[in-house]
This record gives sequence, structure tokens and C-alpha cells, in this order.
Amino acid sequence: MTRYALVMAVVALAAWVFDQLTKIWVVATMTEGQVTDVLPPLLRWHFIRNPGAAFSIGTDYTWIFTIIMVVVSGFLIYLMFRLRSAAWSVALGLVLGGAVGNLTDRLFREPSFGQGHVVDFIAFPNFAIFNIADSCVVSGVILVCLLTLRGINMDGTRATAGKDSTDA
Repeated sequence: MTRYALVMAVVALAAWVFDQLTKIWVVATMTEGQVTDVLPPLLRWHFIRNPGAAFSIGTDYTWIFTIIMVVVSGFLIYLMFRLRSAAWSVALGLVLGGAVGNLTDRLFREPSFGQGHVVDFIAFPNFAIFNIADSCVVSGVILVCLLTLRGINMDGTRATAGKDSTDA
């Protein structure tokens, strides 16, 4: 395993553990639907179980999201062994950790295997309710976009006017 693959694996594992621990805490200490002010009026915990994707889209197609997360996770693991950039390793590790965090819910939470509802609890005013896994996916995708815009390739080189040069 290369050091870049190791970085990605450690970031993904840390994201997954943090996500699962917060979900275990929410399920153990809150009742579904409960709202607790944390930093009023900006932040509160609002425990819901989401059968769909972002903004509860596709609630009748939970199994499709499970399949998509398995495919995405598999592709990210495939990419893990081809990375030669620490920044890309962190970015894709966040995406992988978040995807596996929500996949864990889909596989092992009620109502059934592969169709479990994701635990969401972080709420900002006039915005979706989400969790740590969602935050990791979004943060990772933002990093991927920034790396792409800066012209940094997954192999650590930088694209410059048709030429590639090594990026430290």
C-alpha cells in the first residue's frame, strides 16, 4: 500500500468512525423528531431518519441509493491505489468515508437490509438536515473541485498550458 493510499484509508476510516459515533450518540440520547438548540438560532440537533437522498429526494427508491453507494465506494477504492497526491488522498478519503458512513445506515438500520434509513441530525435554519457523512462527502467534493480548478492531477502533477510538471 502506498503512503497516498494509506492517507486516503486513514481519512476514510476517521470520517466513518466519527459519523457512526455521532449517529450512535443521537439514537441513544434523542427521540426521533426531537429538536435541541445548540447555538440558537444558527444550529440545532433535529433527529430524523431519512429514507431518501439529499432533501429526502427519492424516498421510495432507497435500494437504488444503496447500489449507487456500493458502486461509488468500489470506484474510490480502485482509485485509492492509483493516487500520487496527498491532497487528492484527503479529498477522496472524505468522500469514501462519508459514502461508507451512509451506506452503513442503508445496510444495517431499519426498516431492512439495503433499505435502511440514514440518521440525520444537524440542522441549520432554512436548510436540509444532514449528518457527518454528508458533511464529509460535500467537503471532499469541494476539495476535488478546487484541486481540479488548480490543475492538480491525481498523480500529483500540475497541468499547465498543455504541459505537466511535478507538483509537490
